[in-house]
Amino acid sequence: MEPPVKYQPRRSILDKPILIAIPILIGLFLTRSPFFMSAPTLDAAAGQPWADAPIALVATPQYETKKTDIFTTGATHMALLHNAILRGYNSIYQQAPHVASPTDKADFVGYARTWHKFVASHHDDEEAVLFPQVAAVLGNDTSVWAATHAEHEAFLGGLAAFATYLRSVEARPAEFRGETLVNIMQNFQQPFADHFHREIATIAQLAAHPNAPTPGSPEEARAAATFRSWGKSTVTKAGTLDVVPFFLLNLDGTAEDGTWADWPPIPAPVKWGLLNVAGAWHSRWWKFSSCAAGRPRKLYALP
Repeated sequence: MEPPVKYQPRRSILDKPILIAIPILIGLFLTRSPFFMSAPTLDAAAGQPWADAPIALVATPQYETKKTDIFTTGATHMALLHNAILRGYNSIYQQAPHVASPTDKADFVGYARTWHKFVASHHDDEEAVLFPQVAAVLGNDTSVWAATHAEHEAFLGGLAAFATYLRSVEARPAEFRGETLVNIMQNFQQPFADHFHREIATIAQLAAHPNAPTPGSPEEARAAATFRSWGKSTVTKAGTLDVVPFFLLNLDGTAEDGTWADWPPIPAPVKWGLLNVAGAWHSRWWKFSSCAAGRPRKLYALP
C-alpha cells in the first residue's frame, strides 16, 4: 500500500502580514496625502476673500531693492517665513466664523493650534538663537533688538489667550465658536501685524551698522552660513508632522512675479516627502490652508 501523499499546507496571505500592510499603507496615503486633496484654485476676479487680509503681507527687501548683502537677504528670507505665518493667521481669521460641522471644527482646532505652535516656536527660536547670533556678528551689540523685544511683548499675551481658548475646546470641538476666536485675534492683531512688518525693516537696516561684516570678507561668509543654518532648522524643529506641512501649504510661489517659487531651497524629493508623507498624519487639517502646490487656493470654509 502506497504511503499517503503529504501535501504542504497552502500558505495564507495572513502568513505574510507585509502583503496586507503594503496595500493598506498605500490606500491610507492615497486618501490622506495633501498631494491628492482637491484644491480649488482661487478666483481672484470673483472677489473671493483670501489669506492676504486682514493683515497685509510683507514685501521682500530683495524684490524691492535688488540688494544682495547678507542682511537684505536675511530680511527677505524672514519676510517669506513671516508671510507663511501671516497667511496662516488670515486663513484662520477668514474661516473661523464659517466652520460648522463637528468634524470640521475638530480639524480647524488642530489647524489653528498648529499655527500657534509655529508662531510660538518661531518667537522662542529668534530670542534664544538668532538674535544672540546676529548681535555677536555686530560686535555683541544687543541694542539692535531692543525695539523687537518690545514688539514681541506687545502681542504675547493675546497669543497666549488664543492658545488657551483652543485648548479649552480641543476635547469638545463641537463647543468651538469661531466668533470667539476672531474676537481674541482682533485683540492682538495690530501689534502682531506691526511686528511682523517692522522686523523685516529692522534686519535689512543692519547692513548699515558700523560693525556689519565687509562684503566678500570671511566674516561675512561665516555670518551668512550662520543665518542659513538657522533658517534651515527653525521650521523643522517646530514639528515635522504639523508645522512643516502647515508652512509649506501657506507658501505662495506666485507672489512677487514668482520670484520665490523655488523657496525654500529644499530638494524636490525631500520637499515632496515632507508635504505628502509627513503631511498625511494630520491630513484633514490642511483643507483650511491658503495654498496648494505653491499657488493660492480657494479657502475651504467661506459663506
